[in-house]
Amino acid sequence: MSAAPTPEIADDARPESPFSLRQRFQLWAIRWAGVLAVRLVGMTLRYSLSVEGGGPERIYTRPAVFSFWHRCIFPCAFFFRHMQIGVMISRSFDGESIARIIERFGFKPVRGSSSRGAVRGLLGMRRELEQGLAVAFTIDGPRGPRYVAKPGPVLLAKATGAPMIAFYVALENPWILNSWDAFMVPKPFSRALVRMGRVMQVPANADEAQMNELHRDLQAALDQVREFAEANVHRVGSPEFPRFRR
Repeated sequence: MSAAPTPEIADDARPESPFSLRQRFQLWAIRWAGVLAVRLVGMTLRYSLSVEGGGPERIYTRPAVFSFWHRCIFPCAFFFRHMQIGVMISRSFDGESIARIIERFGFKPVRGSSSRGAVRGLLGMRRELEQGLAVAFTIDGPRGPRYVAKPGPVLLAKATGAPMIAFYVALENPWILNSWDAFMVPKPFSRALVRMGRVMQVPANADEAQMNELHRDLQAALDQVREFAEANVHRVGSPEFPRFRR
């Protein structure tokens, strides 16, 4: 499935809507509960890293445009902690909840999404890349459809020259929430396999047809890393998939 990316990145900044007193209290509670859960459970997970065509240094590639599915935010928050990665976050209440949690793990929320403040968000992501940092998209968020990639990373990679990399974190027998993304919550002491795809470049002079093709390539890469990780997560701890510690 493909859609033509927006041809230019231009600012569409608008004031953010304030949250009510009740919502602010809820955000405070969600933040501390989420931080505690990610920290306590994340410390027990047995991670392994598998990289297509390269070694573990891939996770430190900068600048780069990473893409992953919304459902694996929980294990990603702990694995990629304190790496100063910019993450596109929706301006919604749910987005604000996620932003307040991941900030505690060293991520840099960039406000915007495919549905609200998209261009402003892309500008923020571009600034992070220009500072030599990495950025990441929860590419089917904020509301889905699940496993359908949006074109933002392709547009951003063209504008900046930064490479695109798709990845996925599979969990061993996780709890699955009844949400649009089938959000995964890891069970303590379970296995987690991080699979990173190949590096993908977007030419600065790519035309609309090439951009659409690269969008399809990104979709395929996201599907491939998910299928690989889910098929092999039970092998974490074996000689082929040794534990990876940061």
